[in-house]
Amino acid sequence: MRRSPADSLAVAVGTGVYSGYFPFFPGTVGSAVGIVLYLVLVRSGLLTQSFSAAWVVTLGVVFVAGVLSAHRCETIFGHDNKRIVIDEVWGMLISLFMLPVSWWWMLWAFLIFRFLDIVKPFPARRVERTGGGVAIMLDDGIAAAYTVLILQILRTVLG
Repeated sequence: MRRSPADSLAVAVGTGVYSGYFPFFPGTVGSAVGIVLYLVLVRSGLLTQSFSAAWVVTLGVVFVAGVLSAHRCETIFGHDNKRIVIDEVWGMLISLFMLPVSWWWMLWAFLIFRFLDIVKPFPARRVERTGGGVAIMLDDGIAAAYTVLILQILRTVLG
């Protein structure tokens, strides 16, 4: 079946530029795409480790694009299909929020986020079950919020 241009765009965004098609651990690969996007935005000077309007706009744009594309992808692929990884891209960006730009912090953000995304701490699992683009995005947003909290505590403890 041939897809419309709108469906093709939704699939490109929703699958994290097709990284969701990776045959093994597509959510992990989608999270890696989030790190690549983060690095591109940091290297361009758009994002820093400080809170800024650029962070708000970036997270907002990825969220809206994610909700719309994930909702459409869910109708194409089925409920919360593993190919839909835009939520991992967004969650990874949130997880890296206000951290020093270093491989050490990126690695810890990646590992903690992936763990929490898999175990789905309260209320992520409940949100995920509701279905639709918003639910797909929010359950990873919850895991990412826990990740930010853990990493900021770790930053405080380590000085």
